[in-house]
Amino acid sequence: MKSEIVEAFVQMAKMKSIDRDILESVIKDSFRKMMEKKHGPTANFDVIVNMEKGNIEIFLYKTVVEEVNDPATEIDVESAKDKSGEDFEIGDDFVEEIPIDEFGRRSVLNLKQNLNQKLREIDKEVTFNFYKEQVGEILVGEVYQIKPNSILLIHNSNELFFPKEEQIAKERYKKGDNIRVIIKRLDKKSSGPPLVVVSRADERFLYKLFELEIPEIYDGILEIKAIARDPGERAKIAVISNDDKIDAVGACVGMKGMRIHSIVRELSNENIDVINYTEDSALYIARALSPAKLQDIYIDNENKIAKIYADEDQVSLIIGKNGQNIKLASKHTGYQIDVIRENADETKTDEEEKPEEKVTENTKEENSNN
Repeated sequence: MKSEIVEAFVQMAKMKSIDRDILESVIKDSFRKMMEKKHGPTANFDVIVNMEKGNIEIFLYKTVVEEVNDPATEIDVESAKDKSGEDFEIGDDFVEEIPIDEFGRRSVLNLKQNLNQKLREIDKEVTFNFYKEQVGEILVGEVYQIKPNSILLIHNSNELFFPKEEQIAKERYKKGDNIRVIIKRLDKKSSGPPLVVVSRADERFLYKLFELEIPEIYDGILEIKAIARDPGERAKIAVISNDDKIDAVGACVGMKGMRIHSIVRELSNENIDVINYTEDSALYIARALSPAKLQDIYIDNENKIAKIYADEDQVSLIIGKNGQNIKLASKHTGYQIDVIRENADETKTDEEEKPEEKVTENTKEENSNN
């Protein structure tokens, strides 16, 4: 029997990328409930759905008896003959094909509504599972609605939520723009599809861009150890090489800066400082504060505090524009960084005021080289 219901939901399933086997199961389950409601919970029947042809067949099975005690499973000889035109004997199996029209217009309408509801639930679950697997990955979305505090993107007919705080402040978008974003998280809602939150400001976005542009990172030859960003303005990224023959910073920058420049352009000219990672806390902090030249560093590893001694003319470089350099270095290394001007009134007094670890002259020379 050709069913408009099946055809309609097959088309819907194609649009929503719902697996046909799942859809077939949903349709069968819906018709089973209708059969149980009409013929009773003890009824013996089969629901056969042909998704390719859009057909549905329902067969009700009964046993031919002399006297009917259970109408759901039994039929008398005369009734069986009237329905089929064939002769039956006591104990024979009787098979009746049930037309959809038998359920009545209202029941069929309710069936369609229930199927719609179940498909929405399945679509919601399919969407959630797809984007759950994509968290932390980059994809391309098309701008289709711009609001004061957020932008809605379209990806595979699904909405992506791009809040203002996850945007690069100086970037401007217009409807129809295709932009790269990272899936930051999913917020599952009680009704409707999940809220897929995307970002260009997240540090993982920079990580994935490096992974895409620099094969050695993707292959595991180079490893990113830390990232700190002021999105669209400046970023610091620490890398280490697992191969002594490969220079980590050089591989990230590329010949004539080609590799790093493609990332910088993607991030609206965000300045990116690539530094060599080291387990030496003092040296690591010195590199993170580059290009400033430091006189001395004292480290309090227990409290994660670093005291930086520098000449007056280097302090502005250490701090950076609007405190950007020192803020990123602090976030990057995990240390609170205090700066002391060598020529200022505040000077080093005695050894008791100094934290535990002092940088050697060799380290200071290496700082200058960096």
